[in-house]
Amino acid sequence: MVLSQEPIFVWMSQFAYEPNMVYSALVVMMLLSSIGLPIPEEVTLLSVGLLAYFGQHTEVFPPPYPGAPSVNVTVAMIVASFAVFGSDFLVYGIGRFWGRGILSKPWMKRFFPYSAQKRIELWTHRYGSYTCAIFRFTPGLRFPGHLAYGMMKFPVWKFLVIDGLAVIISVPSQIYLMAKFGEDFLLTLKKFKMYFFTILFFIILYFLFKKLKEKNWYNLFKVRF
Repeated sequence: MVLSQEPIFVWMSQFAYEPNMVYSALVVMMLLSSIGLPIPEEVTLLSVGLLAYFGQHTEVFPPPYPGAPSVNVTVAMIVASFAVFGSDFLVYGIGRFWGRGILSKPWMKRFFPYSAQKRIELWTHRYGSYTCAIFRFTPGLRFPGHLAYGMMKFPVWKFLVIDGLAVIISVPSQIYLMAKFGEDFLLTLKKFKMYFFTILFFIILYFLFKKLKEKNWYNLFKVRF
């Protein structure tokens, strides 16, 4: 993927030195992505990271005037994390509020096809609470997965903990690494992103559950239907 040629980046690049516009667009695009619209979350996050990289390397992307404000890496990571986490919780909330009745809506067939329902059901029975994190790393199943967890009345605090950990691991790191290394980072990311983030998440989750099990809290994380 050549990020500088992606439509999302091309559009966002016109606001490279208008950081507030970038942050606002980031929030809106994360929301639209979370509800199933075809706006790739990863492309948006990497685009913001690349804009931050340009702000630190003005010789690559000159500002309109000396001292023009640019995208701040720290602010972008915080805004993106809250936007993604909030959007995930919104989808979960929709499923929890409307229940399975929402599946009868005609428009849901596009965003929550039968094939996705069966895969979610299979994975949830097989992997339990871990599936909540797997959905966060699986673009095609994020919306239906989070919606399904809401419909199953999965405890709110469990969703917040598991999804929150997944967001903290995946979202800020993408922006930071892109801001640090620019498009060269994509060569490595393309090969190892999914493996790296998945392995890292399960390592952290393993030690978390191990600690909880030692305190006899492990059973609290079992999925009940």
